[in-house]
Amino acid sequence: MTRFAYEDLYPQQFEELVVLICQELLGIAVQGFADGADSGRDARFEGTAQLMPSSSNPWNGRVVVQAKHTNGLNRAFNETDFFSKQSKTSVLALELPKVKKLKDDGDLDHYMLFANRRLSAGVESDIRSEISTACGIPSSSVYICGLEQLEIWLRKFKGLVKIANLDPIDSPLIVSPDELAEIVTAFASQRDLITATIDDAPVERTPLVEKNRINGMTAEYSTELRRLVMVDEAQIRSFLAAPENAELLDLYEATVDEIQLKIIAKRKDYQSFDDVLNYLLDLLYARDAVLRQRTHKRLTRSLLFYMYWNCDIGREADDAETL
Repeated sequence: MTRFAYEDLYPQQFEELVVLICQELLGIAVQGFADGADSGRDARFEGTAQLMPSSSNPWNGRVVVQAKHTNGLNRAFNETDFFSKQSKTSVLALELPKVKKLKDDGDLDHYMLFANRRLSAGVESDIRSEISTACGIPSSSVYICGLEQLEIWLRKFKGLVKIANLDPIDSPLIVSPDELAEIVTAFASQRDLITATIDDAPVERTPLVEKNRINGMTAEYSTELRRLVMVDEAQIRSFLAAPENAELLDLYEATVDEIQLKIIAKRKDYQSFDDVLNYLLDLLYARDAVLRQRTHKRLTRSLLFYMYWNCDIGREADDAETL
């Protein structure tokens, strides 16, 4: 269980966090992320590392650091869009030729990859081996950091949390009615992203466990969803129920009507409802500057999850019986 909502950071903010961690692991001379000649974004360090991989046997030479951020919740390194030995278009497949060129040109001795994704020991070994083989880098000179290790580093280097301006994931959502109104309005303005429409809202709520089964939402993703929404649910519900927000409630209801059932045309392309919600969030953040503001990203995510948790979107028990 992570303490911070890394998915709600901007990619640049995630890069800044990675630089702060690397300054502790490698040294204060770590250079921040910049666009390279190969169109990639790398951070760099040259010299003798302080703690990587250990203080007794540190790296020496040129270190290239990459950070790959995702807006998606509960994402993993071994998802095919990020890493697959068979894919030529995954994130890593596109990066490896650039890394190999840096190695061949003498600009890289050691390589570090950070991502806000879950990373198991077996997957870490597979990816490290793939990078080592494809790029000609010794396995001992490849370091991969996922969510689990990020949490460990932030516990070890406690001061970085304040410097990076990270908020605990379970901290109360403090937002003004004007902000929530702005979010609901902006959210509603993106209804053209949605393709399916249902006329009647459900009257009774399907139990969450049953709803997850019907919609193909994984148990782990649902647990994270509930942990996020339970913090914000009461405030969202109270806001939408207030008489003075009747027009905004109409906007909300019109929006969920269009999201209902098949959220987007590509619904059939996904194995789970987890990916549907993550994909929709990516679209919303890309389309609307209001929704992708850091202070608004969490509320946008909570509002979308609230729609699901409140049975405003997604299949219900009665829907499943007719399929």
